Amino acid sequence: MSTMTASPTVRVPRPRTSSTRTAAGARRPVRAQVRLTRRGRFVVFLACLFLVLGAALFLGATSVATGESGGAEQPTRVVMVGEGDTLWAIASAAAGDGEVREMMHTIKQLNALDSSMLVAGQKIFVPVTD
Repeated sequence: MSTMTASPTVRVPRPRTSSTRTAAGARRPVRAQVRLTRRGRFVVFLACLFLVLGAALFLGATSVATGESGGAEQPTRVVMVGEGDTLWAIASAAAGDGEVREMMHTIKQLNALDSSMLVAGQKIFVPVTD
């Protein structure tokens, strides 16, 4: 004996596409536009943001610093700042030819000082002049 089965066929109607007429009178289908919801725009924004941040981290990870010093090395000595000492007083003692302002500038650069303010007990490097 043989068995035969039949499954019902369901026809799903196709959605109607709008069409426009061209100058010649032929119908031309209109393409559907993609519309993003508020959540979709947010997801696209986050994806672009992560892409930009990833590129910045990847491209900005390299260092431009070198192992070499930036200029000619000059001999220095360490001076401990005493109570009431100023940068001007230390620079005038270190400047042999009277160029105190240039010596102050050199000491500030050598010690990476933001201002001329010193604290008692602070150790600073002062260039040695012959």
